[in-house]
Amino acid sequence: MGRVDLPFFLKKIMNYKAYIISGCFMGALLTGCSGDYSSAPDNPSRVTEHKVDSVLGLMTLEEKIGQMVLYNGSWDVTGPATGTDDRKKLEKLKKGYVGGMLNVTSVKNTREAQRLVMEHSRLKIPLIFGYDVIHGYRTMFPVPLGESSSWDTALMEKTASVAAREAAAAGINWTFAPMMDVSRDARWGRIMEGAGEDPYLNTRIAVARIKGFQGDDLSDPATIAACAKHFAGYGFAEAGRDYNTVNIGMHELHNTILPPFKAAAAAGVATFMSSFNDIDGIPASADRYLQREILKEEWQWKGFNVSDWGAIAELIPHGVAGDKVRASELAVRAGIDMDMEGGAYEENLAGLLKDHKIPESVIDDAVKRILRVKFNLGLFDDPYRYSNEEREKKELYTVENREVALEAARKSIVLLKNQDHILPLHEKSGTIAVIGPLADDKDSPLGNWRAQADPGSAVSVLEGIRNHAPASCTVTYAKGADLATGARNFLSPLHINTDDTSGFAEALSLAGKADVVILVVGEDAFQSGEGRSQADIRFAGVQQQLIDAVHRINKNTVMVLMNGRPMNISESSGSMKAILETWFLGTEHGNAVGEVLFGKYNPAGKLPVSFPHSVGQSPLYYNRKPTGRPEGGEQVTYSHYNDTPNEALFPFGFGLSYTHFAYGNIRQDRDTFGPGEKINVTVTVTNTGKMAGAEVVQLYLHDEVASLTRPVKMLKAFEKIYLEPGEAKTVNFVIDEQMLSFYTINRKWEAEPGRFKLFIGGNSVDTDMTAFEFKSEQ
Repeated sequence: MGRVDLPFFLKKIMNYKAYIISGCFMGALLTGCSGDYSSAPDNPSRVTEHKVDSVLGLMTLEEKIGQMVLYNGSWDVTGPATGTDDRKKLEKLKKGYVGGMLNVTSVKNTREAQRLVMEHSRLKIPLIFGYDVIHGYRTMFPVPLGESSSWDTALMEKTASVAAREAAAAGINWTFAPMMDVSRDARWGRIMEGAGEDPYLNTRIAVARIKGFQGDDLSDPATIAACAKHFAGYGFAEAGRDYNTVNIGMHELHNTILPPFKAAAAAGVATFMSSFNDIDGIPASADRYLQREILKEEWQWKGFNVSDWGAIAELIPHGVAGDKVRASELAVRAGIDMDMEGGAYEENLAGLLKDHKIPESVIDDAVKRILRVKFNLGLFDDPYRYSNEEREKKELYTVENREVALEAARKSIVLLKNQDHILPLHEKSGTIAVIGPLADDKDSPLGNWRAQADPGSAVSVLEGIRNHAPASCTVTYAKGADLATGARNFLSPLHINTDDTSGFAEALSLAGKADVVILVVGEDAFQSGEGRSQADIRFAGVQQQLIDAVHRINKNTVMVLMNGRPMNISESSGSMKAILETWFLGTEHGNAVGEVLFGKYNPAGKLPVSFPHSVGQSPLYYNRKPTGRPEGGEQVTYSHYNDTPNEALFPFGFGLSYTHFAYGNIRQDRDTFGPGEKINVTVTVTNTGKMAGAEVVQLYLHDEVASLTRPVKMLKAFEKIYLEPGEAKTVNFVIDEQMLSFYTINRKWEAEPGRFKLFIGGNSVDTDMTAFEFKSEQ
């Protein structure tokens, strides 16, 4: 849509007829600048700041507080309000006492909500519309943990861009993504929503997704504002239990948890979201050190900070506030700018100001930040810029979007095992029995946090196999067992089948007649996600019984995993001929799996998380500390388990291919360097197999002696390369002072002099090593 003429706006404020000219809104009238803003500074940010200040100067206290309120849109904005609360919300909306809404979707609904504000409120400040666009809007891409297995940041920028374009076409202009919580505990359900256990990989992926959502210009109506969440420490919830307390030190906070968020702030992410948890006794929504001192002051970030759902009011059960009045005071002083469905700010900020408990400057700062994002989105130029029904019809679930979904799905598959080269299957594979409760499931591939995807719209694994199997192969199918029973949605408890084995007989009959069995097992889509923590991460229900029974009948069994977390598959990993980790791949799940199984695509995914031998290893991560007793020998008094290995079943960065990559010797142009200097490190990788494929070349460092204990390995760089059979490529990495920096015992980021080990390889375990020294003075 084009620019909107709103002369009634200034008439109602000042009885003066004016027009929105060149996006100036009311700034020209109020500050004496010319109508085309020709006298304004050339710097666009300074122009925006001038506009923000002009709007703020017109606002009453009630209107300011209203901008700090975010309502859930579960009530019908297109019809008459029903309940008392709904009527109150409707009146506040008309008065301009609401800054934004979430969960209002479609052009029809968002336009109507915007119209209520633009036609009834005094200042006509447009609403912002938020929604959880986590891994797609209508077209579903792999769940974020799965897509992180691609280690392809360009791909993740592309999928976020497609998701933004679909969401924007449906009236949404703000997503509560990406999640960049470093997550090391497979029990935590929301591990599926992030990029795994490593700070560096999380950082690279977070920046790529922000770029995809926001593009180069946030006012482009095909982009949406991103949100860096959850700030901070949410992924370290004790015992992997969602919303639980977090116990970490200052150095762990800065070295492990904060780097992705700092990079997000530097990348210009529009919004942040505080986390539910406390850290060392201080809930994040009341943590001034995190929200104001680090985020807003040290990092100089200019966006606005929204609470998670009801998190301000939750300061009461946390036990740091006796009521919502105190909760509101703590949160606004800490630096939370917008209250998501907490009912705290709208009820209490005015009273706190009147009682001199807070200064108006904290309210003004919050409102300026919210207005700034709205100006950057172009909403003041055109409040209905996201309200084009023709674009909505055109952009959603297109063939082009599904092609991107297929590309992402292919690249996210990880080959964990391939004994006797049973994969890829081929023309002579004969009869293929497809068995398992998830084999013909068209809903679970969509994953949790599925936005507006149509239930049951994904391509199932069975469909994908039939689509891609050679004509010479016969494909049979038996479900074997149900996994989940009853309702399957975000809010419903998940009921697992724990006793019904009536389908085993048919499955075993087919397995006995087949040349190869494809066993599709794992998790229901709603076993992982928010509130979906599990103490047991083995196969739920009767699946392990089915796995064991099928394997007894047919040794040529390929396991296809569908899951949103690292699972404990140790009971069956040794007996399977091949294991394919497919996660929840989204709309095109089955086609991607079919292409990989039959060799039409060579898998290249690498794990962003470690897979345990036992849940007792959790939290499990490759970049652990060495401890004072790292080696065992024949002694028992060292850091280990008596009943399971310390190491992962499948380690971080691991993933096989249908071809083989040989690594040459690591070469570096110098062994010592100092401030302002660098070392160039190269390694030549050769495809020695018979199939073209991609490899992720990974570089790790270990600081041998430092002021603090340092991890045994830290991912510091990676590059994904594609090689034809027989082709070799030389990969170059640059090591500089910044790469060596960490938050030291001096409580600042710096590089300490000393010796470093350097590792390069195809995963975090199988690496070659060299060394160098950093000197603080030359």
